[in-house]
Order: sequence, then structure tokens, then C-alpha cells
Amino acid sequence: MKCMYCGCLESKVVDSRQNEDGTSIRRRRECIACGKRFTTYETIESTPIMVVKKDGSRQAFDVNKVKRGIMKACEKRPISMTSIDKLVGEIQRTVLNRLDQEIPSSAIGDMVMEGLKQIDDVAYVRYASVHRQFKDINTLLDEIENLVRLKEERDGKKD
Repeated sequence: MKCMYCGCLESKVVDSRQNEDGTSIRRRRECIACGKRFTTYETIESTPIMVVKKDGSRQAFDVNKVKRGIMKACEKRPISMTSIDKLVGEIQRTVLNRLDQEIPSSAIGDMVMEGLKQIDDVAYVRYASVHRQFKDINTLLDEIENLVRLKEERDGKKD
């Protein structure tokens, strides 16, 4: 590693520590020539996952955009940030662990909907109304009826 003070290409590592989330390593180095210390960071190089939008355009996967959409759906609902962060983390892991370099935006939306369905029915319907682009009140009612039926099946309260 090149010394930022004298330009020497030789240095020794005097301390290494992982950052809090384990995604990089901080190294304190000492230059062999001038003896000054400097810090470097080592991270994993990754290729960005591209999201294929409905119109065919592509943009880099942005976990913050996913989180903003979930938070918008959960606005004024009794949902903890811990639950939201957990869902966002699960979606991010799923997307990053895929073998493909591209993922359709609809697949991400489906993951969000599946997660919200487990957390809060109202947040689920809010998100679904945008994601599925409900055209009228009947499609919204159909989605709510499906949700009620699934919830009854899950709770074992079939009528």
C-alpha cells in the first residue's frame, strides 16, 4: 500500500478491525520508510444488481428506495422500525444472493407485499394498491377479499 506521505510502496499493518456490520476492515498501517501511520479500508468489490423497470429501463438496486416505499405504506400504523428494518434486510439479502445480475421491479414489489402481508394488513393493501396499480374500487375490493380469505385460512377460522 502506497504511503500517502512519502510515496513508499512498503508498509506494515499495525492494527486491523472489522467495522460494526462486518462489511469492511479498517487497517492502521505504518510506512516502512518514513514511519508515519495511515488508515486504509478493505471492502468486498461487488457488481451492482440492476432493477428492470416495467418500461424496460434499468437502474441500480437501491435498498433505501425499498425502505422508503415500505415506510410510506406503514405511515400512521403501529409498526415498529425494527419490523421495517428486518423486512428491508430480508429483501436486500434475497436480492443480493440471487445469481442473476438483474431483477424485475415486480419481483421486488412482490417480496415487499409478501413481507407486509405478515406484518400489517392495511400497510399491505396500501402498498398493493400502488404496486398492482388498481384501476378501480372493484380490484381493490377483490384484493381485500383475498387477504381476508388467506387470513381466515391461516388462523383456521373458516366459515
